[in-house]
Amino acid sequence: MAFRVVARRLLRSKLLPMFTPASTLHSHATSFGFKEVNEEEKSQLVGNVFTKVASNYDIMNDLMSGGLHRLWKDRLVSKLSPFPGMKHLDVAGGTGDVAFRILETINSVNRRAIEDTLEDDLQRETQIYVCDINPNMLDVGKKRAQQRGLGEQGSLIWVEGDAEKLNFEDDSMDGYTIAFGIRNVTHIEKVLAEAYRVLKKGGRFLCLELSHVEAPVFKQLYDYYSFSVIPVVGELVAGDRDSYQYLVESVRHFPPQEVFASMIAEAGFQKVEYENLVGGVVAIHSGVKF
Repeated sequence: MAFRVVARRLLRSKLLPMFTPASTLHSHATSFGFKEVNEEEKSQLVGNVFTKVASNYDIMNDLMSGGLHRLWKDRLVSKLSPFPGMKHLDVAGGTGDVAFRILETINSVNRRAIEDTLEDDLQRETQIYVCDINPNMLDVGKKRAQQRGLGEQGSLIWVEGDAEKLNFEDDSMDGYTIAFGIRNVTHIEKVLAEAYRVLKKGGRFLCLELSHVEAPVFKQLYDYYSFSVIPVVGELVAGDRDSYQYLVESVRHFPPQEVFASMIAEAGFQKVEYENLVGGVVAIHSGVKF
């Protein structure tokens, strides 16, 4: 595990010339995996991918990561430090994995509070909004919530929405998380600006995303696994090789850790830092709104 703090001096002017997501594309074009497409086309193509993979999304996450995605999400939520009464937004969270962890953490805090007879916190209403642009992913999440006995709780609120144009008020959220979603958007800077807008002062932004491996030998193994194994598993398990080929390719077009950290700082966040997990296979970036 590697943990790095990014100073304000590491801003776009220094780092972004080294990498821009559309640096090799024409204006009004963007990347869809290794393909160049129009910006208007990308959202539809990404939507089609997640419509196809929705029913097998969690099974494939287990297979592709060897179950490690569960530990990565646990780490993400532990850095959030959820509390009773918080108002939280989980973006691109359709199947509910992160939201369930947040709610279960808060429920465990509530149980301890009951044991300590500290009931004031319990009077405040916890609201966890799960926002996803894809209704199929949200449907999977709602079914999973019912299966976990969380469906009747008013704390979970499912919202179909676009990360680049959130339908939430300014300064309304205590926390914002996005896991394995930001690399699929068309404009990363718009997502970061929206995250900053909806967070209250003191609110925390946290992003868990597949990232870039630096160690040469490990990188070769990771690339082989990504391009030679994951699409084949997608075809065998989900009957869909193309969608998982895109998901692998999309990681290679996502900014490296330092560059993404500078973009978060450029959006206005302070105390920007990131933590590499499994040698940079994934990274957790965070920032605070002051």
